[in-house]
Amino acid sequence: MAVAGDVTDASAMADVARQAVGFGGAIHVWVSNVGTGAVGAFHEVPLEAHEQVIRTNLIGHMNDAHAVLPIFLRQGHGVFVNMISLGGFAAAPFAAAYSASKFGLRGFAEALRGELVPHRNIHVCDIYPSFVDTPGISHGANYTGRRLSAPPPVLDARRVADAILRLALRPKPTTMIGAPTVLVRLGHAISPELTTRGMALFLQSYFRRAPQTATSGGNLFRPAPRSGGIDGGLRSPAQRRMATGVALGLGALAVVAVALRGRR
Repeated sequence: MAVAGDVTDASAMADVARQAVGFGGAIHVWVSNVGTGAVGAFHEVPLEAHEQVIRTNLIGHMNDAHAVLPIFLRQGHGVFVNMISLGGFAAAPFAAAYSASKFGLRGFAEALRGELVPHRNIHVCDIYPSFVDTPGISHGANYTGRRLSAPPPVLDARRVADAILRLALRPKPTTMIGAPTVLVRLGHAISPELTTRGMALFLQSYFRRAPQTATSGGNLFRPAPRSGGIDGGLRSPAQRRMATGVALGLGALAVVAVALRGRR
């Protein structure tokens, strides 16, 4: 059964939860998978776009949890899955609101787990994938004037779906998917400034070379003009060939960061 609802509307999410209980008698798993973004220099992106990203990526997940948590408590069990991202561990320059939402979502999930310690059968599970091949990037807001893509290696969305299923069966607090997530988390823990500067330089270089395109608010305030689906068409053969090189480069960056930190 499909039920339409705006995740930024708390009453709409409460209604979704009520309909789910009416349909199945209980809610065993709730996957909070909403996410969008606005790419561009912070001062060049309209403030209402920043606000909508926060409202969707952070408040939307909080509305989900607020709707289903009372049901979990009455039942005495339940699994709440938060789809966060690599961006929950390291900031993404030129996506300031996205970074704020993902850092905030990680903090929200950790705080919620603390509150639920007495309830051993209620779980809050976070998933941190690296870049995933979905239509999300093409659907999001783009204020750079350049065509957006994702750096390899790009995950198959089905791999993330498998991780969600594993969490439903065997819950655990944190799940990282993709080597870049592990390496970026390590690099940011050792030297946040080095990681952030490296990401900023990479993106600036990409924007200079990427083909021009019109700026757009994407799906922030209205449905995307193109339908969704599973795949975003980002996993080209060329990107697959580049994947190993990029992974090795990230590993080298982490090693350099460790060495610099040790010398300091």
